[in-house]
Amino acid sequence: MEQLPAHRPLTVVQLPDGSHVYADPAALPVQQPTGPQVVHIHQAPPDRTVQRVALGSGVGAGAVAAGVYFGPLLVGVLTAIAANLAILALLAAVMAWGVVTVVRSVGGSDGKAAAKRLSRKGR
Repeated sequence: MEQLPAHRPLTVVQLPDGSHVYADPAALPVQQPTGPQVVHIHQAPPDRTVQRVALGSGVGAGAVAAGVYFGPLLVGVLTAIAANLAILALLAAVMAWGVVTVVRSVGGSDGKAAAKRLSRKGR
């Protein structure tokens, strides 16, 4: 058993023609690097940019799955919140307009007479 050579795991190697094979990297001829690889992530569609950044930085499939699932979910939740706030603002404006209309009809345009009438009734 001690005479056996150390086990060398096979790895996936990309050949110059672009194909991938399982091979021992030590058995292949040495390839000179052609220069830095430039990846233009800004050319990706907007919904895939985060996924490409996550994959490029080695974060893994969990981050990509979370981005794919929670991205649209977050947009939907924020849209629903904005719609609720818009409806509440419209409701507050209508109620304020109603209060102003009632006060003006009761006491005139300045509201002083309405204040006097309400203070008399309170006594």
